[in-house]
Amino acid sequence: MWASLAEQVRLQFETWGLPEWSFSLANSLFKALVILHFILLSVLFLVWLERKVCARFQNRLGPMRVGRPHGWLQTLADVLKLLVKEDIIPESADRWLFRLAPVLVFVPSMMLFVVIPFGPGMAVYSLDVGLLYLVAVTSISVLGLIMAGWGSNNKWSVLAAMRTAAEVITYEVPLALAVLGVAMLAGSLNLERIVEAQAGGRWFILVQPLGFVVYLIAMTAELRRTPFDLSEAESELVAGYNVEYSAMRWSFFMLAEFGALVGFSGVAVTLYLGGWHGPWLPPVAWFLLKTFGLILFIMWVRWTLPRIRIDQLMDLGWKFLIPVALVNIAVTGVYLVVM
Repeated sequence: MWASLAEQVRLQFETWGLPEWSFSLANSLFKALVILHFILLSVLFLVWLERKVCARFQNRLGPMRVGRPHGWLQTLADVLKLLVKEDIIPESADRWLFRLAPVLVFVPSMMLFVVIPFGPGMAVYSLDVGLLYLVAVTSISVLGLIMAGWGSNNKWSVLAAMRTAAEVITYEVPLALAVLGVAMLAGSLNLERIVEAQAGGRWFILVQPLGFVVYLIAMTAELRRTPFDLSEAESELVAGYNVEYSAMRWSFFMLAEFGALVGFSGVAVTLYLGGWHGPWLPPVAWFLLKTFGLILFIMWVRWTLPRIRIDQLMDLGWKFLIPVALVNIAVTGVYLVVM
C-alpha cells in the first residue's frame, strides 16, 4: 500500500517536471515527520501511563485534575511548562558540547524506527542489514550522554557520564549476541523477513527463550531504567548527566528515553513476539498492542525492583549475560543442525 502510494506521488512529481532528487527529499522528510509525530504522541501517552502505573504500585491516585477523568491532559500541561521555562546554560559549561548533547541523544532513538516494520511493507526502509543497523545506532547515544556530562562541568554529571559509558558498552555485547540467535533462525538480517519467518504462530520466543531474556535485561540496561538507572541515581548523583539542563533541552533527554523505550520494545516484538502477526485485528494494531504491552511490563519491573549497585551491574553483564548469550548461540546452532 505504502509503496504504491509513493509511486503515485513520484509520478505526480514527474508530471510537474520536478527532478528526481526533489521526490527523494520530500519522501524522506515526510517519513521523518511521521516518525517524529509517532514518537511525540507515544511519549505524551507513556509519561501519563507511567505516572498512573507508579501511583497504582504506591497505592495513590497519580494525575487526576488536569483533564478529567484521570488527568489525561497532565503531560500536555507539563510540555507547556517546559516551553516557557528559562533555558539556563552554566557559566563554566562547554557551550558547544552542552548544546549538541541533547540532540545527539535524541536522534539515535528516532533512527531506531527507520527499519522497524509496523506491518507488511510498512517499514520506512527495508534494509537487508537491518539488525546490524540497529546495533550500530544504539551505540551512538552514549556519545551524547558523555558530552552532556562533560560539557556541564559538574562533578555529578561527569561521574554519571562515566557510569553511562561503562554500562552501555557492557550491555551492548549481550544485546548483539542475543539478536544473533534470531538471525540464525530466520536466515536473514532483514526485520521484515524475520517477522515473515514467524508466521503461523512460530514465534521465535518459543525456541529462543534464553535470547529473549538476555535481550530484555540488556535492553533495560541500555535504556538506563530501574534497576539499572545508575546514570541517574537521584540518591547519589542528584539527577546524573542532565542535572544542569532545564526547559526544552532537558525535555530532549526525556523524549530520547521514552522514544528509545518504544523503539527497543518494537524491536523485541519484531524479533521474538511475531511482529505484526495475529488473528482478526489489523497487522498494525497487533504490533502496537504487543509493543505497548511489553512497555507496561517494563514499567512494572521499574516500580517493583530496587536499584542495584554498580559492581552488581557490571558483574551481571560480563559474568552472566554474555556467557548465557553464547550458550544460546551454541544451542541455536545445534537446533538448526538437528532440525
